[in-house]
Amino acid sequence: MARALIIVDVQNDFCEGGSLAVTGGAAVAAAISDYLDARHQHFDHVVATQDWHIEPGSHFSDDPDMVDSWPPHCRAGTKGAELHPDLDSEYVQAYFRKGQFAAAYSGFEGVLAPEDEVPTGEQLPGVTAADPEDAIGLDDWLQSHDVEELVVVGIATDYCVRATALDAVQAGYAVTVIGELTAGIAEDLSSTYAELEENGVELEEA
Repeated sequence: MARALIIVDVQNDFCEGGSLAVTGGAAVAAAISDYLDARHQHFDHVVATQDWHIEPGSHFSDDPDMVDSWPPHCRAGTKGAELHPDLDSEYVQAYFRKGQFAAAYSGFEGVLAPEDEVPTGEQLPGVTAADPEDAIGLDDWLQSHDVEELVVVGIATDYCVRATALDAVQAGYAVTVIGELTAGIAEDLSSTYAELEENGVELEEA
């Protein structure tokens, strides 16, 4: 049985100074790096997800309701979509990009980025979506690496971390969320934590 760490959306636009900043995002980036430095040997695999928006439709809005629509963020190939510099990507084996043409909160909606592409702050000319027939999803990748146990960290606790953890449970994985290694949008995350626990997610401290 293999164990994997999923780092959810620790990107510039979701940290302080970004277009959709979550309070504590940068601190979480640094804390995940410290955690990996100390605990990377406890994981067989480490992967990261990225919001990677090309034309996500109504997910972007000039007058967002901050529930279903949001200010433009994490445009594919821009600095905002890059991993935060305080997150050490040394141990990350694969990146899964989601939300290219629609809203996507769960990492399980993401597809594997090409091996020759690394997160970059430079605008990529002519960014295109992966061919859906050739795309490898997160679940497929984890299964191909015999992963059965997942630990989920990242941003935001009450949106993409929550969605990723719940989808992971539905897909049959044993799932743990480390609350201290996440940052949430809501000030009170008790309802999110309760929902996760009710659905079989284990909550743990770093």
